[in-house]
Amino acid sequence: MMRSTTPPAGYRPNVGIMLIAADRRVFVGQRVDTRIDAWQMPQGGIDPGESPAIAALRELEEEVGTDRAEILRESTDWLAYDLPPELARSMWRGRYRGQAQKWLALRFTGEDADIRIDTAHPEFRTWRWAPSVDLPRLIVPFKRAIYAAVLEEFADLVG
Repeated sequence: MMRSTTPPAGYRPNVGIMLIAADRRVFVGQRVDTRIDAWQMPQGGIDPGESPAIAALRELEEEVGTDRAEILRESTDWLAYDLPPELARSMWRGRYRGQAQKWLALRFTGEDADIRIDTAHPEFRTWRWAPSVDLPRLIVPFKRAIYAAVLEEFADLVG
């Protein structure tokens, strides 16, 4: 994992979303495009001209099917990770070696029924609220350092 004040060259600009329930548990979903038992928080690309905050709200609606959230905080730094070589070659036509993410903590203001992962282009096959301490073991290994950094930065919101 690498920290920087701007997205480093060779990394796809991306946002990560820590959606926090009233009881301080965090939204995680199981991706539709993998058979492994890995969970992740929502994330997605930043479109040209889009701020990380706007991208996060758009991605929340696209992936989680809700706009029932308010932004609490944005991460100080961009956090970059490398994809495993076999994924880096096949994803995004090999243009990026990984992703540089700005993370945003959002307070969920709705009810569980407001979460609709059956979106136009589903990202998740199932979802749940998880205690933040469980996140590093739920995620694929190549993203664990990112999740540890995000948990450290937003500890006061989920601890």
